[in-house]
Amino acid sequence: MVQETNPRSDASPPNADRWAPQAWIHRPEQPLAGAAQGPLAGLRFAVKDNIDVAGWPTTAACPAFAYTPEAHAKAVQRLLDAGASLVGKTNLDQFACGLSGTRSPYGAVPNAINALYVSGGSSSGSAYAVATGQVDFALGTDTAGSGRVPAGLNNIVGLKPSRGLISARGVVPAAQSVDCVSIFATTVARAAEVLAVAMAHDPADPYARRLTLADAPFPTSFRFGVPDTLSFMGDAAASTAFQQAVQRLQALGGEAVAIDYAPLAACADMLYGSALIAERYTAVRDFVDAHEEALIEPVRSIIASGRAPSAADLFAAQNRLAALAQQAAQLWQGIDLLVVPTAPTHYTIEAMQADPVALNRNLGAYTNFVNLLDYAALSVPASLRADGLPFGITLIGRCGSDWQLAELGQRFHHATGLPQGATGLPLPAMQPIAGLKAAPAPSVRVAVVGAHLSGMPLNSQLTERGATRVACTHTAAQYRLYALPNTTPPKPGLLRVHPGEGQAIEIEVWDMPLAHYGSFVALVPSPLSIGTLQLADGTHVQGFLCEPLALDGATDITHLGGWRAYIASLNPPQQAIA
Repeated sequence: MVQETNPRSDASPPNADRWAPQAWIHRPEQPLAGAAQGPLAGLRFAVKDNIDVAGWPTTAACPAFAYTPEAHAKAVQRLLDAGASLVGKTNLDQFACGLSGTRSPYGAVPNAINALYVSGGSSSGSAYAVATGQVDFALGTDTAGSGRVPAGLNNIVGLKPSRGLISARGVVPAAQSVDCVSIFATTVARAAEVLAVAMAHDPADPYARRLTLADAPFPTSFRFGVPDTLSFMGDAAASTAFQQAVQRLQALGGEAVAIDYAPLAACADMLYGSALIAERYTAVRDFVDAHEEALIEPVRSIIASGRAPSAADLFAAQNRLAALAQQAAQLWQGIDLLVVPTAPTHYTIEAMQADPVALNRNLGAYTNFVNLLDYAALSVPASLRADGLPFGITLIGRCGSDWQLAELGQRFHHATGLPQGATGLPLPAMQPIAGLKAAPAPSVRVAVVGAHLSGMPLNSQLTERGATRVACTHTAAQYRLYALPNTTPPKPGLLRVHPGEGQAIEIEVWDMPLAHYGSFVALVPSPLSIGTLQLADGTHVQGFLCEPLALDGATDITHLGGWRAYIASLNPPQQAIA
């Protein structure tokens, strides 16, 4: 289990005097205990109040909607079974409709760092509870960015898994086909640990899927896409913070690649600006039709607008979305992941309440497209701006890249040196990411041309060092091969020549552990040496070459195409006697 770093019930969190009662909807005196043993034993968590807990009311921040479920949501049950204890349920933007944390009859949830500013939503209470150290992790939901924006605005981690990876059974839907249960924590390792427990195929969830997640990290030298057009809504501090984050990723081995953001932006606009809004209405249609007055504005107007589109409008929107997805798919040919600001700016609660629709839309400028295009995403803290406000970035990958994003996200987060949320606690040591295979030992590719070939006298020098053959191929057509005189066992000499003067020579390529490479090279006798060979496919590997002066008295065997053919020519098969 990941090292314990967050306060427990027997310790007062550093920011206890700043706890916001409006962050909680239901908080019993005694937590709901999890199993006595399990990978999450001893951890405390909270859940957004659109997620069912047996015996506790589910309100979705609408008192008239409240009901008391008889069973836990599937994700909650898995966490309890793994030993975590449930502390309570948290506030949200009503019916998970919003990104500000101000759209609740229970009150606006303040930012954990500066209470004058928004917490972000809709999973506002869950993010606040984690950022202030009241729980070790929390569940939210994410349809348009609700599992990411609150993380970015509160200096914590928000993991939005691939769609269908965590069951949404027992969750009040927002747009059911794209909803995700999300995870908040102060470290990436903790969020990944929770994901490893929560994820499981659930046939009772109509949108659950059996997904195979990539289990190897991104390449050491990775390429990350950055939108070619970025708007920070006039917020210079946010713009500077993002540029600093890009530089930090480059220092970690990344190469920034400008990508065409237009198809992603067009896709994002469709979530609320097309007939896709009908799914929002469908999710709570029966209640809204009977109790529309129970909804607060602007939630009422947004959801009610979903009545207008026809079935034909919806099909047209789905077709356009599919076309945009095809365009977006082209972006991935040159990048390993996409990097965007989690939110382009940060607003005060007062400003948000004065202009709730436009400013809320701004907070989702770089989030709305992710679920529609079936991507995984991870929001990680990037910096505390000069004004003290948190700034985060989101790493976005293709479906199934969850562990890869976590591995890179953890390295990035720890490179910032930021504290955990608003607790003032330093980040702990990095931990292995659940689900990722251990990185293979570094190795080097070596091309052999003569006595080290399979079955030849010196092949054991490779195998006893753990080398494995990975290819039987040819050099580029720029080499000549010679049989060297007076060598034991017989050895060839490979010489690179000018274009048009040589031909392709048969070789084998072996993968050798780097730890043993030095001892292997030490065995290479003069006049042979190890240099760089070009292969027929244009790639380069280490391999045997020969000093030109050693070719005096050597036999040119280039025409035979390789050492095996030469050895065979020395022992021609006997002709049968008629």
